[in-house]
Amino acid sequence: MFNILRLICIGIIVGMANVVPGVSGGTLAVVFNIYDQFVNAITFNLKKIWANRRFVFPLLGGMALGVLIFSKIITFLYTNYPFQTNCFFTGLILGSIPLLFSLMIYGGIKKGEEKPQLKAGRIIGIIVCFIAGLIILLTFNYLENVINKDQMINKILPEINLRLELRLFFAGFVGAVAMIVPGISGSLLMLMMGVYTTVITAIPALFSVDTFFHAFFLLIPNGVGVLLGLLCGAKLISFLLKKLPHQTYAVIFGLICGSVIAVFPGFSGFKTVAGALSSAVCISLGIALAFFSSKIAPEKKD
Repeated sequence: MFNILRLICIGIIVGMANVVPGVSGGTLAVVFNIYDQFVNAITFNLKKIWANRRFVFPLLGGMALGVLIFSKIITFLYTNYPFQTNCFFTGLILGSIPLLFSLMIYGGIKKGEEKPQLKAGRIIGIIVCFIAGLIILLTFNYLENVINKDQMINKILPEINLRLELRLFFAGFVGAVAMIVPGISGSLLMLMMGVYTTVITAIPALFSVDTFFHAFFLLIPNGVGVLLGLLCGAKLISFLLKKLPHQTYAVIFGLICGSVIAVFPGFSGFKTVAGALSSAVCISLGIALAFFSSKIAPEKKD
């Protein structure tokens, strides 16, 4: 029961992160040490999904709750407390670095297994993949900075037409594939493709009788695209983790390290005593949450 509640809470946090452009749900999946288990469990094989139901259903349910319930809250936090919110996410990422470094070096070995000896060629490959991941993240961060996110919510539902529905489907698919990659924000990609305002406006509109059907038919193609994107993206990442674990974890490690640079809000909030204390507390809470969550993560099953 404890593990189910833990997965629901993690899902809620990941769902909240996916609402915010520039914040990666995949990064938080790594932070909470469920990333490889997640990409292995999401599959077209219904029997495998059912076999992993105690992991998949609580996590996906929590993600749905995070998107539906906290879309307004996370927007409120970023609007009113952006520095402290980014400090908390920075702490989450920092707390995950020791675990991810170990996975990069040893390739996710199981308990009781002997740690392999690293050859020079493999070390070079790990370094190259790490640098590649870092460059990808910094490039993506540059693209994020050239977008004006102040205009991303217009609170007006557009008219439904075939072109918009197809664009919503495609953006959902691409965004979901990106969401699985740590450090890459699926919401930001949807923002770049011009559908984020429609989706983020339609979600709260589901709770109004007057706008329910309008919002529902806008979100259906996007939801189908997200589901297919998760399945296809997870299949690819799962394949890479099995065939090239060291190199894949090295790319992910580069993405995560780049995320620290991208998410950390700077030192402007530390100029006052109150700001410094609140920011330090948020960073410390994030580090502690990520570190201890990875320690109590259940042992992965093949």
